[in-house]
Order: sequence, then structure tokens, then C-alpha cells
Amino acid sequence: MSWLSSYQCKQRLFFGFFLVLSVLLPLADCGGESQAGNASGGKVLSVVAGENFWGSIATQLGGTHVDVKSIVSSPTGDPHDYESTNDDARAIAQADYVVLNGAGYDTWSSKLLDANPSDNRKVLDVGKLVGKKEGDNPHLWYNPKYVQQAARQITADYKAMDSADASYFDQQYRAFEVALQPYLNKIADIKAKYAGVSIGISESIFVYMTNALGLKVITPEAYYTAEANGSDPPASSVAQFNDQVTKNEIKVFILNVQTIDNSVKNLQQQVAKASIPVVEVSETVRPSTSRFQDWQLAQLDKLEQALSQSNKG
Repeated sequence: MSWLSSYQCKQRLFFGFFLVLSVLLPLADCGGESQAGNASGGKVLSVVAGENFWGSIATQLGGTHVDVKSIVSSPTGDPHDYESTNDDARAIAQADYVVLNGAGYDTWSSKLLDANPSDNRKVLDVGKLVGKKEGDNPHLWYNPKYVQQAARQITADYKAMDSADASYFDQQYRAFEVALQPYLNKIADIKAKYAGVSIGISESIFVYMTNALGLKVITPEAYYTAEANGSDPPASSVAQFNDQVTKNEIKVFILNVQTIDNSVKNLQQQVAKASIPVVEVSETVRPSTSRFQDWQLAQLDKLEQALSQSNKG
């Protein structure tokens, strides 16, 4: 072979090598994008939750296939008094799916939905799902059965909106069931140990849970209903509640830390004088970065400790 033919041969090999690279590199890049797309779940549903307790559940059930925004998430202030913003309206307008508490708890949402109509947006009203209306106790997330019912419905809605990923949503639901189990076990444990124990509550937020726990709320209904509605409780109910505290009939006092008015402050002082254990509960997830079940379990742990302390006394 001559020197020239050898040079031409090397040129052809060199050119061929780069030709192969020019074909393989784009394919490798496409493969990377495809994997990233699968890892992030492909289709991503835009979800808006009225409150962060439903937002936490919606996030866990949707995983990488949803992008969830919770509107009411502040750990302070009364969520009943929330006033929506332009950002809330924009989020609702762009949402594929909206999860609301309902039962009169997030009435601000109706205006946003009406102002931003969409045929493609699906809305879940948990109150309607569980058969509750405005005027009923709206603190639905404190009822473990309602939580499980809402989780099943959210999963069904996700599957209907993104049927191609139905198996993924089934997987997420099973994982959520596992994650929820310690919370459900704690409820069962407290009920087994302390069912029938008399407790006091500052308002109706914890009534669903006390029913699940088998605890006996002896606070006058007129008192805690008025407090939940933001009105002054009848004087007779205040006197009766104070009498229960003085006589040490209340073994544990449940305090909603996000709705404390002067009446509740006065009651707190009486509870402190009587050395009655106090358990604080909140309307929204605390801390806001926590998962629903972790927040609930932490509160239940404190309640169990308070009940144990009271039982020893």
C-alpha cells in the first residue's frame, strides 16, 4: 500500500468514527430526557388544595405526578377568617384539580371558582363527599374515617384525570395507607386505654377525634359551638364550664391555639389554677412542612401523655 492510500484510509476511518458519534450522541441525549420524564412522572397535574392538611394528603397520593399548592397554610390566625388573594385566584384558574374542605369552612373558594370557570377542572368538596353541609362541624380532617374516604376519592380522581398512570396512583395510595397506620394505631391505643375519660374543649375542632377516641366531652355544647362560630358563648355555658374546671371534673383540656378569644383566655387561667393538663391542637398542619399524619400523631402523643398524667393524679 502506498503512503497516499494509507493516509486516505486513515481519513476514512477518522471520518467514520465521527459519523458514528454524531448519530449515537443525540440518541444518548434523548434516552436521558426520556428517563428524566419517566422519573418525574410524565404528565403532571396542577392541584390546588384549600388547606394544607388536604394539600399534604393530595401531595402524598400524587407523588411526582402532581404539583400541589395549598392556599391556607399559616400556623397562626383563624382559617375561618381567611381572605383570598389574586395569587389564589390565579392558582384556581390554572388548576386541573381543586380539593376543598367544604361544609362552610372555605366559603371564599366559591367566588374564585365562579370567577374562573373551566370545563377541564375537577373539584372535590370533602364536605359533600362525607355528607356534611354548612352549619355542621366543618373540622372534617379530625375524623379518621373522613380522611380515609377523602384519600380514596382523591386517588380515584387522579386515575380518572391521568388514566395512563393509574397503576402509579394505586401504588401511592398503598404507600399512604402504610404511612397512615401509626396514626390509626395510636387512635386505637388511646381508645383502648382511656375511653370514657371526661375532657374539656375550647371549641368544636376536636369533636370528631374525641368520638373516634371514645373520650367524653363534658364541655357545654353551647360553649364550644359559639366559640367555633366566632360568637360569644352564653353566660350560663361559661359558668357551667368554669364549675367543671373548679370541681376538677375535666381531666384534660383540649385547646385550639388558632382561635383564642377573651373567653378562652379566662378559661385557660382557670384550667391552669386547677392544674389540668392542656393539649394544644391546631387548624392547620404544624409545622407547615410536616406531613398530615406526622402532625396528627404528634398531637395524639401529647394527648396520650396528658391522659396518663391525669390518670396518675
